[in-house]
Amino acid sequence: MKVCLPTMEKGGMDDELSEHFGGAPTFTIVDTETKDVKVVPNQSDHFGGEGKPPEYIENLGATVVICRGIGPKAMIMLRDFGIDVYLGSTGNAKNAFEMWSAGKLQKASIQNACQGHGHGHSCH
Repeated sequence: MKVCLPTMEKGGMDDELSEHFGGAPTFTIVDTETKDVKVVPNQSDHFGGEGKPPEYIENLGATVVICRGIGPKAMIMLRDFGIDVYLGSTGNAKNAFEMWSAGKLQKASIQNACQGHGHGHSCH
């Protein structure tokens, strides 16, 4: 299974998680079977590319997204693609991945998505 962690700057397991899924400059992808870690730039329409961030993640083959914050539209798109979203992680990607692996993160729902996303409201 491939797990996506939206990360800041250079990406990787030591990089901090992005505050918002779609606004992450990079996505760190972890293959849970091989333990391979791949960093890809966010090439969605948020960064001048094509497609919405959830479409981009689906094309990368991820089936899980671990993030700090996500808007309801993105969460619905990910869910419709069959991608599970987990919230509540803090710190860097490694910490977030370990929290998810240990079952310590909450599976996202529309009720706990960032309702103020894009309107200057905080979701933390």
